[in-house]
Parts: sequence; C-alpha cells; structure tokens
Amino acid sequence: MSPAADERSQQTGEICIAAWQLRPGVHVRLPVPWTEHPFLFNSFVIEDAEQARLIAALQLPQLFCDPTRCKTPPRSSAADPAIAAAEKTQAAELAALAAARLAEKHARAQVMNRFRERLDKAQQHYLGAARTVGGAIKGFSVNPHAAIQQIFEVSEQSTTALLADPDSAIVLIAEKARDEGQAAHSLSVMTLSLLLGRQARLPEQALRALGIGALLHDIGKQLISPSILRNSERNRHEEAIYQTHCRGGFEAATRAGKLAQPMLDAILYHHERCDGSGFPERLSGNAIPLAARVVAIADRFDKLVNPLDSRRALSPFEALAWLWGKEQKAFDALLLQLFVRAMGVYPPGSIVQLSDGGVGAVLSGAPAGKPLCPQVIVYAPEVPRRQAIIIDLANDDQVSIARSLRLQDRPAEELDYLLPRRKLSWSWLAEQP
Repeated sequence: MSPAADERSQQTGEICIAAWQLRPGVHVRLPVPWTEHPFLFNSFVIEDAEQARLIAALQLPQLFCDPTRCKTPPRSSAADPAIAAAEKTQAAELAALAAARLAEKHARAQVMNRFRERLDKAQQHYLGAARTVGGAIKGFSVNPHAAIQQIFEVSEQSTTALLADPDSAIVLIAEKARDEGQAAHSLSVMTLSLLLGRQARLPEQALRALGIGALLHDIGKQLISPSILRNSERNRHEEAIYQTHCRGGFEAATRAGKLAQPMLDAILYHHERCDGSGFPERLSGNAIPLAARVVAIADRFDKLVNPLDSRRALSPFEALAWLWGKEQKAFDALLLQLFVRAMGVYPPGSIVQLSDGGVGAVLSGAPAGKPLCPQVIVYAPEVPRRQAIIIDLANDDQVSIARSLRLQDRPAEELDYLLPRRKLSWSWLAEQP
C-alpha cells in the first residue's frame, strides 16, 4: 500500500466522521498529505471552533477520528440550522483563510528545506573530514609528517567552515553507527573546542592551532591496547597504562615536529584538572595551558554524551547540567561558563517536551535575546521525515519548551525519527554572542 493510499484509509480504532461533528476536544485525522492542509499535524485534537471551521472549509470527502484520543465526543446530531447557515456564509472567508495559512506553511517548509540543505552540506564536510582524520591517525606512526599535514588541512577547512557559517556548521561528532574509531571523537572534540574558542573570542590564528591540538589530543592512544581503551571499568594497572597516552602522544608529536606549543600542550595536558585531580602532572588552575583547558572541557563533554558504555549516555542537556553541577571545580570556571553559554540552555540534540504535549529534538541554538527558544524538529510519524515539522520557537508564541526529556526514557521509534544519526544530530551549531 502506498503512503498516499494509507493516509486515506481508515486505521485500526478509527471511526469516520463528518465535518459537522467537529468541535473543540474532538480528535481528527485529515486523510490527505501534510502539504495539502494548513495545520501543523495530520492528526490532532481540535483546540477551538476556528480550527473546526477551517477543517470544514477544506471540504474533504471524509475525516477520521480516534475516540480514545477525544477529550469531547464528536457531535451526535447536526448543528443548529441557524449556526450552519451562518457558517455557510463564512465559507468563502474561511477558504481564503485556509489558503493563506497553507501558503504560510509552504513558505515555512521552503525555509526549512534550505536549512536542511545547509546541514546536509555540513554533514558532507564531516564525512570527508572523518575519512581524512581516520587515515591520518592510523598512519601517524608510519609517516607522521604526512599525517600532520592532513590534520592541518582538516583543521583549516573546519575552522573556516565554522567561522563562515556558524548557523549551519555541524559539530563533527561521532556517528557511532558508521564510525567506532578515534577519528569521530577527535572531530567532535575539535569542533567543540573551536566553538568554545570562538565564544572566548580567541583570534583566528589561535583557533586554528587549537583545532589541530584538539584533533591530535588522543594520538597517544595508538600506543595503547584496544582492550584497555574499550574497557570502561579499568583496574589500577590498566588505568596507569591508559594514562600514559598523554605523555606518549606528546613525545610522538614532538618528534614529528611542525607543531606549535599550544598544539603540544593540548596533547599532553588535556586530562589535567583545575582542582589538581588530573594527570599526568597534577597541574591545577592557570598552570594548565589555555589550549589544554579548552580541550579538556570539549573532551569531557563528548565522553558524557558518547561514553564507552552507550547505556550511560547523557543527552547534551544532561551533560551540561552534569558538568556544571557535579564537575565544575575540575574545569576553568570562565571557560565552562562560556561553553554553557555557547551550547545554549537546550543544546542541539536535546529531546524536549513541548507545551502543547508534543515531543521534539532541538536542532539549533536559540538567538541571544530568546535563550529558551531554539529551533525544534517535532515528532510527527505521519509526516515523512524529510518533510518533518520544524518550529522556530523564537518566532512562535503558541508553543514553548516545557522541559527536557531523558534519551533513555524515549521509545526507539521516536528517537529514530528525531535523531536518525543519534550521535551526530544533537550537534548543529547556531550563532551565539
């Protein structure tokens, strides 16, 4: 059965109703494609009399209702003749209003299609960068000079992309379904570091050095057994071996040459903590070089969102809350504050409950003047995902975010719709002050 035929077919549990039976509180499903009506969803509970009249003005041959979703049952008898006559005289006006709203809907869809095109372009950059970085990391021990040159090129391109188009730049984060390797984490840490560096107003030259150091921050892991790297519950001996990756990577990168001091600092000191609890030298506060303090925040955030054990994964919203509430003393206070500001109250990829009862995923950060109003993709399984409804809450005074939701509490089909790339799609960046 084709999607169009399925839309027009009565589904299990539904009843057929006529337009005159509609009133506030009645559930209705419009058996036409999403692009052919002016409403946000194909299936919804009618909020007011105007919605009922607009549906009637569409003159659809049939309507469907799920009685279990009704707050008020459909009308059981025809409307008062006087009311029906009045509504008939308003038919042309209602039809014009429905057409105007449908035109607005199509215009909004065109804007969002252009938005998606920019995101698709950014994702292509990510995929190309992932291949390049993966090859560079694997080939570092054999030909470090060539590997470093590839890393320089990726950092240059990514920094340029981020600074030129921050609204649609994609955070280069792990897409675990395709890439389990170190490249995904390195790309994520690089772009998160660039995001924080830009928020801290670092000059462009410093940003480029920061990007290179972030890409190479875990290069020493090439010297560690994969069984230790993949173990989320290392014993004391294994942890001691794991901690050598900072010094080992620093020494290998130093021998390779061509790397400025901030790049080497990021490799050696990204596990140091401002409260002195880190490694390898237990530095604290400003004794930790700036590049390492930036990369430390980016590295820790990505590991909270993408831990070794995926069952412990936090949403971006939860990860920020964890860093701020549980680990604040471990990181540079100003940089952490800037990172939270850059990511926004509801970071991209957060799953949220909307004020109208719907569920959505945050696609991009909120504008500076409306920090609680990001762009949200709405879960609407009756709408094809490529046409998925995206609401710009900054320009919509009818819907707002009620609260953040936990990824682990959401059904798989909902997450597959909202976050089809899971580990990638939280990370669309938006312009920040």
